Amino acid sequence: MAQAILDVMPGASTGTVQVSDPLNFWAGKRVEPRQQKNAEPVFEPATGDCFFLLGSRWEKREKIAKLEVINNGKSITEALVDIDIAWQCIEYYAGLAGALAGQHVQLPGGAFAYTRREPLGVCVGIGAWNYPFQIAAWKSAPALACGNAMVFKPSPFTPVTAVILAEIYKEAGVPDGLFCVVQGGAETGTILCQHPKVAKVSFTGSVPTGKKVMEMSAKGVKQVTLELGGKSPLIIFKDCDLENAVRGALMANFLTQGQVCCNGTRVFVQKDIMPQFLEEVVKRTKAILVGDPLLDSTRMGALINKPHLEKVLGFVSQAKLQGARVLCGGERFVPSDPKLVNGYFMSPCVLDNCRDDMTCVKEEIFGPVMSVLPFDTEEEVVQRANNTTFGLASGVFTRDISRAHRVAENLEAGTCFINNYNISPVEVPFGGYKMSGFGRENGQVTIEYYSQLKTVVVEMGDVDNYF
Repeated sequence: MAQAILDVMPGASTGTVQVSDPLNFWAGKRVEPRQQKNAEPVFEPATGDCFFLLGSRWEKREKIAKLEVINNGKSITEALVDIDIAWQCIEYYAGLAGALAGQHVQLPGGAFAYTRREPLGVCVGIGAWNYPFQIAAWKSAPALACGNAMVFKPSPFTPVTAVILAEIYKEAGVPDGLFCVVQGGAETGTILCQHPKVAKVSFTGSVPTGKKVMEMSAKGVKQVTLELGGKSPLIIFKDCDLENAVRGALMANFLTQGQVCCNGTRVFVQKDIMPQFLEEVVKRTKAILVGDPLLDSTRMGALINKPHLEKVLGFVSQAKLQGARVLCGGERFVPSDPKLVNGYFMSPCVLDNCRDDMTCVKEEIFGPVMSVLPFDTEEEVVQRANNTTFGLASGVFTRDISRAHRVAENLEAGTCFINNYNISPVEVPFGGYKMSGFGRENGQVTIEYYSQLKTVVVEMGDVDNYF
């Protein structure tokens, strides 16, 4: 085997990376696209300076994380967590694979029925660019555990690390063809959704693209799981532990440069503590170290690409025009390192004086922009929190345990964090309400989305004679 890709990672640094190897992974090896004339562009990662070759192993956790930084631009600290979560996901579903079971139902006269879980067949996973490696694991692990094969298409903006996962599976002994990676954009996704041999499509991404995936898959009556966008509310009551609430707000807005679908970007703060909250959250936000994502000290790396950076900055400009006040950040950030001056960095932003009808409060920005809104009563804030087409996540900070559970019950979201935010243990389901999608990832319930249920009825006596 040629020198493994992970073995050259110690020399990686910021800059432009050259992708020179085939990044399609089919039947246990890397292959060139079959139809070069229709090949769709795969974009170079925004950071890194290495020569991509072959191979990977789980014991090289730090090197895989480093490669994910180059692939995506997030900080190495976060990338290491992503790799750990992916490993935990695969281990979790490996443990469940041997425990798949049906139900025995006793019927009158000695007859009985039983159910059995069976694979769907070929499943398609379409990933997003914010968590490239982790999403590939979240989709493939339960699919393979249920006996399916998966064809995975990563985002063309982050083409690299899904291939590393495929090679990990290969080295672990997964039979050739059970997990394949194909690269491309919209045309490739259309082909996968419409292919007659595909039984199920699992998509993570934007609402508009999710609607198209659902429409295309419906033509073949394929099962679909959609994990789409969000504009999640984080509600902070005056009786909260303020230190934890501030930490939660930072976690809810600035992980992965704010490019997280379940981020709590509408931060509702009870008026009594608004001054103290704003003072502390602005101080902490200004202290976030933005820069080289390969440094351990960095807490915020680069946004995914130039058009997205400009889009996020445009949201901030529009918010100011609509009356919001920028308390900090919201500008393009130019690091002192000359290798990073053209990177897609942005200073994390906190917006005050926000209203529910503002664009920055209604639409998903998908960047490091926190909108803070005041509220008076529990009833009022729950109504405002639910006044959105999204419903992916939510959060509440309070010392009143009754209120916490009451608010969680009434929030229209697939997940509600109480006195925390943005933790994602593989044991608990993740997914949305309303236009944030349907179906779930993680947890035991995901087995239901990657298998089909067969009922077998067994007669132990004679058949009734009606004729």
